[in-house]
This record gives sequence, C-alpha cells and structure tokens, in this order.
Amino acid sequence: MDAIGLALVSAALFGAMPVAVRFGYARAHVPAPAVVVLYMNLATFGVLAIAAAVQGGVTLRGLVPFLLAGTIAPGISYLFITAGIREAGSSRASVAFGTAPLFAVGLAVAFFGERPGIGVLAGAFLVVGGALALAGERDRPGHVRTIGLVYALVGTALFSLRDNIVRHLSLETEVPSMTGGAATLAAALAVTSVLVLLRRDRVDWPPSVIGPWLLPGAIIGLSYVALLEAFYRETVSVVAPIVGTESLWGVAFSALLLRRTERVGRRLALGALLVVAGGALIALTR
Repeated sequence: MDAIGLALVSAALFGAMPVAVRFGYARAHVPAPAVVVLYMNLATFGVLAIAAAVQGGVTLRGLVPFLLAGTIAPGISYLFITAGIREAGSSRASVAFGTAPLFAVGLAVAFFGERPGIGVLAGAFLVVGGALALAGERDRPGHVRTIGLVYALVGTALFSLRDNIVRHLSLETEVPSMTGGAATLAAALAVTSVLVLLRRDRVDWPPSVIGPWLLPGAIIGLSYVALLEAFYRETVSVVAPIVGTESLWGVAFSALLLRRTERVGRRLALGALLVVAGGALIALTR
C-alpha cells in the first residue's frame, strides 16, 4: 500500500477511535481517567511492539527523541483527549482534533520563526470558521459541555507538538518506523503508570473491565502503524492533508453509530468540512 492509502487508513482509524471511547464511557462502571488511558496505552503499545518485531531492525540506539515525543503525546495528551470525548462527545471532539494543523503552524510561528504565507492564513481562517460553527451550535445534545471542547483542543495542541518532532525525525533517523513508534508508546505508558501510582487509582484486570478500552487503544495502534509508514514513504505535504480528514471520519462514524446521542446536524457537518478544508490548505501551502 502506498503513502496515500496508508494516510487514508490512518485517518479513518483515528476517526473511529472517539466513537469506540464513547461506547466505553456509556458503560455502567468506568475506571478513573488515568486508568482508562493506561488500558488504551497498553493496547496501543502491544500493536506497535508486534509491528516492530515483524518489521525487524529493532534497536536501542537513537530512541531518546522518540521517548521525549511519547511523553508529550500520547503520554500527557491522552488524558485531555479522553476527557474531551467524555465531556463533549465523539463527533464534537473529532472536529476539535481537526484543528491540529492550525496549532502546528502557531507553534512554528511562535517558537521557530516561521512566517505564514497567504495560503496558510486562508487555511487558518477556514479552521477558525469551522471552530466557530461548532461553538455556535444551538441544538447540541445536553451531554456536550464546553469544557470538553477545551480538553480536546489542549490534547490536539500536544499532539501537534509531538507530530512536529516525529516528522522531523522521520527524515533523519535510522531507527525503523515501528521501533520508533513502540518507543513513543513505551514512554507514554510509563507516564500514565506513574500518574496512576501517584493518584493510587484502582486498576482492575477482568476482561469485562479492560475490554472496552483495549479496543480504542488497538485502533490507535493500527492508526499509528499506517501513519508512521506513510510519513516514512512520502512528504508531509502529501500525507498531512489526507490524515487531516480524520474529523470527517469521526463525524461520519458518530452519525452512523451514535445517532441517538450525538445528533449530527448541518452546523456540525459544516464545521467539520471547514476544519478539514482549512487543514488541507495549510498542509499544502505551508
């Protein structure tokens, strides 16, 4: 499969993840937030560890930057991502996740001296327009809370920071892509484990408890496999716009599987389209 196909698979899987998480939160017994993330990270690490073994070339050299990236995201960011899905629902959180290109450009301008061109500015305008369409919903479901959108945006900003590190590394490192991904998740797993220990959260291991969270974790693991392979095979300008369609996938899956609770209306669909169009324009002209 070529880079475009891999990017499309990654986007679809990431769009499916919020729906899987939402199903988990619909259960009667839900573990503490950090424990939820721990279960998900275990599944994601398992997928990437298997992928690394299949790919071969596993090495310990050059892993430090990947460990740093994993500490940021999904190590810290998953806490905000899952909280955002819990408080805002899968479809609204998916649209918030689509603002990642805007955060990436903002970080580049603020810390790396980039000067955005007219295309980037136009893309930013579209992303902001999509965000405003989402924020201005009048008929949103009762379970959607504004703080959930804030959580989702914070998690997205952290992922944007992580992605910039990984994209840079993919052009220079000799570490195999799956080994780098497994190292990233190992760091995330360590961060989450420390947090669970510090909070003294209860961790249960029956399949009925961990099963609902292993599913979204495995979905993310497969998404990472496709994403890393895409970035190792093609430039960011080709891969990023396709991966950015994750918001549309998330809204579509939510409308299909959670129609009774998510209530995907025209305003939400418009917001998703504007965010994806803006993200694609930023990626193509940056």
